Amino acid sequence: MTYAALYTKSNFSFLEGASHPDELVDQAHLHGLRSLAVCDRDGLYGMVRAHMKAQELGQHLIVGAEVTADSTRLVLLAQDRDGYRNLCRLLTKGRRRCEKGESAVSFEEVCGHAKGLVLLWNESLADEAEPSGGCLREAFGDRAYALLLRHRQASEVPRERRLRARAARFGLPLVAANEVLYHSPQRRPLQDVLTCIRHGVSLDQAGTRLKPNAEHDLKSSRAMERLFADEPLALARTIEVAERCTFSLAQIRYRYPAESVPSGLSSSEWLRELTWQGAHGRYGSEIPDEAKMQLEKELALIQELDYGGYFLTMHEIVRFCREKEILCQGRGSAANSIVCFCLGITAVDPMKMSLLFERFLSRERAEPPDIDLDIMHERREEVIQHVYDKYGRNRAAMVANLVRYRPRSAVRDVGKALGMAETTLDRAARVLDHYGGLPAEALEAAGLDSRIPQNELLLSLGGELLGFPRHLSIHPGGFLLGHEPVHDLVPIENATMENRTVIQWDKQDVEDLGLFKVDLLGLGALTLADLAFKLIERHRGKKLTMAGVCEKDDPKTYERICAADTIGVFQIESRAQMSMLPRLKPKEFYDLVVQVSIVRPGPISGGMVHPYL
Repeated sequence: MTYAALYTKSNFSFLEGASHPDELVDQAHLHGLRSLAVCDRDGLYGMVRAHMKAQELGQHLIVGAEVTADSTRLVLLAQDRDGYRNLCRLLTKGRRRCEKGESAVSFEEVCGHAKGLVLLWNESLADEAEPSGGCLREAFGDRAYALLLRHRQASEVPRERRLRARAARFGLPLVAANEVLYHSPQRRPLQDVLTCIRHGVSLDQAGTRLKPNAEHDLKSSRAMERLFADEPLALARTIEVAERCTFSLAQIRYRYPAESVPSGLSSSEWLRELTWQGAHGRYGSEIPDEAKMQLEKELALIQELDYGGYFLTMHEIVRFCREKEILCQGRGSAANSIVCFCLGITAVDPMKMSLLFERFLSRERAEPPDIDLDIMHERREEVIQHVYDKYGRNRAAMVANLVRYRPRSAVRDVGKALGMAETTLDRAARVLDHYGGLPAEALEAAGLDSRIPQNELLLSLGGELLGFPRHLSIHPGGFLLGHEPVHDLVPIENATMENRTVIQWDKQDVEDLGLFKVDLLGLGALTLADLAFKLIERHRGKKLTMAGVCEKDDPKTYERICAADTIGVFQIESRAQMSMLPRLKPKEFYDLVVQVSIVRPGPISGGMVHPYL
């Protein structure tokens, strides 16, 4: 017999699970398990990572989540696209009504989102709580099961007796599982430390908060057969549940929101019209033939790939900024596009600079365009709130930024869980700034002998913890916009910052699923440029724009650049760039392109700089 692991939590059940999502998928594959359900607490934070690994291995991944409704833990598994949509909506509802990090839903709300979901009813967290099993049975029908959990703990005996009685009363069949918190028993000590960090206590103070044994690992079929030798039907039923859950993240069909266009025109036709209007604004009545050819080439590819709506969105945001006199400027590879130049998104003519469009967008790469819009930092919030107002909270949410453990934070949190002194941890944390990991010499440099058992434990557990998700923050300016409500794609929750909402996935997740992200980034240099423009206009009566100051080869400018007089000049103001300028002696724009490209960690460590000079 084989079984399906229906109740696993990754380290995206923040400070609870002790394995990465891909480690759980890997282990399930090694065990030869047919199916694995990742059910993190109140969220789908790690689901894309699990999905990508499952796709690579051909593993059946079940999308799910654990929610707590009226003191009862419930596991919900997405059976189909409707179920996934309902799961995202329910998680959004629970998160949006609470402060960051919290969630709360009721039985009635769970029942109201039952379509397409399989329910695994867990124990009540309060012994005296009487769950509304009848309500759940009525809402979920034959998709409701009672979750029979075993971890070889004496306290589970009366709990199981109570569960069986309630399951019989409400007509719920039993399904076997253990609550998986790590892929291997060796991670049990780390899970103990994570529990201490979550509750803000040391190991000596943790008491019953800690699991009493290492039975929360992802087990093989043979191990589960031994654990449920008296309940073979409950174990076999795991396969029945898994076979009902056919939804995959690969089934998500994302549509970018269509901008409002004049009656009778498609998005591509309206984009074409706006682009040609902008071309005449840039070049005058006579557009150069070379520019015409490039415009036709880019517009044809944008239409073929159905990216018109994205360009219209960026044009609309830029239009808003211009109306409100908020200085903005497209950065990065978008400057290689003459369409972006004509729409006013960028200020540099790619034809004059001989920039390669394919670096921005190509048919062969099959990647969506990525336009970063820099906005003067003092007024960026106005633009962000404009996007929320235009699309609504349901169709616009900011992308998350995943905060992971680094050496400094790992040694602090693990050390506190081990009961080590704050002064010792402060000293160690300062020293770790000079190391990329947690080697023994780092601790010794901080005055900690790595041979002492407590310090040895700090070293080993701190090194397991590196790269673990600590919490979510907010991306500097990335928005996910959807034609349908975003909360049908991914749960949305409140950010710490007032009036901000954020999805449960980060930039990499969004890119992995091929979703479009709009980046609105704050840049102090644009605030300074705006002040300079206003001063010039006030004293000389001359109105300047970003495009109007882009002289390609001004000699006096290059004299100051060669003298490294570039403090406050974006891209060439760092110490490394300033030290290179007098040696490279740039005389034209392309020299600066090379310099900005070569003064980076990769080329420097590869020994490219001196040969080039």
